[in-house]
Amino acid sequence: MSTSSTSSTSSTSSTSSTSSTSTTHKTTLDQSDFISILLAQLQYQDPNDPVDDKEMAAQLVQFSSLEALNEISEGVQSLVDANSDSTLLAGSNYLGKSIKSTGYNLTVSDGTVSTLYYSLGESVTNVTANVYDTTGDLISSVNLGSKGEGEYTYVWDGKDTNGQTVSDGTYGIIIKAENSSGESVVVQSQISGVVTGVKTSDGTTYLELADGRTVALSNVTEVVSTASTSSSDS
Repeated sequence: MSTSSTSSTSSTSSTSSTSSTSTTHKTTLDQSDFISILLAQLQYQDPNDPVDDKEMAAQLVQFSSLEALNEISEGVQSLVDANSDSTLLAGSNYLGKSIKSTGYNLTVSDGTVSTLYYSLGESVTNVTANVYDTTGDLISSVNLGSKGEGEYTYVWDGKDTNGQTVSDGTYGIIIKAENSSGESVVVQSQISGVVTGVKTSDGTTYLELADGRTVALSNVTEVVSTASTSSSDS
C-alpha cells in the first residue's frame, strides 16, 4: 500500500518537473513576420472579394523598402562601430605622451600649475589672464601687458588676488585682450597634460590626462614636451 503510494507520488513529481515550459514574446516584427502575415492574408481572403492587385503591389513595395532600410541601418551601424574602434586605437597611441589641446582650464597639483599656451594673430594690448574657481568666481587676474603676433606660454603662480596659495584642483582660465580698435577679444588657448587613458562616450573619443582632465581627441593639436612646473610668461 505504501509502496504504491510512493510510486504514484514519485511519478507525479517527475511529470510536474518535466512539464514546465517557458514562453518568450517578441516586441517587434521582422521580415519573416511580414511575409507570414502577407501569406495569411492571401490564404484567407474572400474569394468573392480578393485582395486588390494594386494593394498587393503596394505592400510588396513597402516590404522591399523596409528590407532596404534595414540593410542601410545595419551598414551605417557597422561603419560607426568600425570608426569608434579606429579612433579608440588611434587614441591609444597617445598613452604616456604629453599633448597639447584646445581648452580653457588648468590644474594645480602639489603646488604645481599646468602650462597654458596661447597664440596671437595680431598685436594686442591689455592682455589679461583671468582665473576662475569651479563656481565661476574670479579668483585671480593678472595683466600681461601688450603682446605682438606670436606664440606664448603662461603658468599661473597658483595664488588668488589676496596672495594666498589656492588648493589643488581644476580651475578655468580665460585670456582677454584688446585689438588695435580697442575692442575686447578672447584669445584661443591650449592646455597640456600627460595622457594616461582613452575612452569613448556618445561616439566621441576622449583622452584622460594624469591630472584628471579629459580632452576630445579631435581637439589635440600636437605632442609636446612635459609641461613646465614653474610660473612664467613668455
